[in-house]
Amino acid sequence: MEVRALGKRYGGLQALVDVSFHLSQGEMVAVIGPNGAGKTTLLSIVAGAQRASAGTVEPGPDQVGWAPQQQAVYSRLTVAENLELFAHLEGVADPRAAVARMLEQTGLGERSGELVGRLSGGNRQRVNVALALIAQPPVIVLDEPSASLDPAQRRRLWEFVCNLAGKGTAVLFSTHDVAEAGRLADRVIVLVDGRVLLDGPPLELARIGAGGAEGDFESGFLELLRGAQASAPAPGSREPGS
Repeated sequence: MEVRALGKRYGGLQALVDVSFHLSQGEMVAVIGPNGAGKTTLLSIVAGAQRASAGTVEPGPDQVGWAPQQQAVYSRLTVAENLELFAHLEGVADPRAAVARMLEQTGLGERSGELVGRLSGGNRQRVNVALALIAQPPVIVLDEPSASLDPAQRRRLWEFVCNLAGKGTAVLFSTHDVAEAGRLADRVIVLVDGRVLLDGPPLELARIGAGGAEGDFESGFLELLRGAQASAPAPGSREPGS
């Protein structure tokens, strides 16, 4: 995937500014940043859930699976019914075969006949991700996929996602858990005020926190944020919407 000079404006607010990056086959890329940095806006545009004000994303949304933070599941349908519905919506040639494949891949086979509304948070999140994968897209975009999950649920979810990446699916995800990004991602994109401050391997961010030596990933993230805050324009000197 290639994201080029992406911008998004909401009236006078510039939510994204000239965001560019690439995503390779089988690569896991984490988008991290403080609240209001533009992470969800960026991911939703990449997934085709909303339109950009400027820039391009290739391939288009028909090649991207989207698992938003607000789970896109129907609580009154069973797991299998949710999957079959989305398979039809995605125009999958053999919906039943796709449902069987996803139930096996996600380990939800024993839950296939249960109403989604009665599942645990971890299992609902796995259904949410499975819906994004039902058409076997080459790219999957996950917005805060591990939010509100307990440690065991979180581990199971990431084992599943990492397995997808190992089979060639490109994964773009956001997280507020900086340590999680450092542990799982091949590359991290630090987004602050809608701008990319860093795009590189976790080790590059760790070195920022150690003054060039191999240091702590989270310390590097905090140091980068401090630098961004120190160089930010004084109140009243910013351009409208910046």
